[in-house]
Amino acid sequence: MKRALTITDIRNYKTKTYLLDGGLDLALGEVELTGSWIVWGGSANGKTRFALQLAKALAKHVRVAYDSLEEGLSLSMQHAIEDVGFADVKRNFVLLDGESIDDLKERLRKQRSPKVVIIDSLQYTGLTYNEYKRLRDEFRQKLFIFISHADGHNPKGAVADSVKYDAFVKIFVEGYRAYPQSRFGGGEPYTVWPEGAAKYGHTPINTIQ
Repeated sequence: MKRALTITDIRNYKTKTYLLDGGLDLALGEVELTGSWIVWGGSANGKTRFALQLAKALAKHVRVAYDSLEEGLSLSMQHAIEDVGFADVKRNFVLLDGESIDDLKERLRKQRSPKVVIIDSLQYTGLTYNEYKRLRDEFRQKLFIFISHADGHNPKGAVADSVKYDAFVKIFVEGYRAYPQSRFGGGEPYTVWPEGAAKYGHTPINTIQ
């Protein structure tokens, strides 16, 4: 049984927070890198591009692993990574080529393992909601960002829907525009790709450099 926390314990609680650049600060607020986030949207709406932009912004502060379960290392993933440009954060970013959840756990149990793990996609993990909770609870000092397929404007499937309710940050991507709900503040829409957003009918707002 965990020790009950007193008011003094609560007042003395300190954690490290981060402001991400390129307009992501306005979208997400000053974030704590623990727990889980979820990003979802339809195909060809900018989910992967946004996830990689987010990975780059995070990699300026901490080590980030992108577990590409759905696509793996492919020509399109290579081009997407090159388009975002990771040269200035290459020591803090790794792509995992379809690494299973069991193998990912082994990786995360090692010293100096990534602080942030982006999993693309939640549907390809095969996780149940209880398995998701066990993963999150075992690695309480890490942040898991799950990319999800969409069913209309909602994440697809019962597990993804439950993860959405549990997540500290929820981001819907449509027409190369990201719409965040964050417990850390922010809330401003974020433009993933100005040209694509303009074709979709959006007026671009914030973009990452």
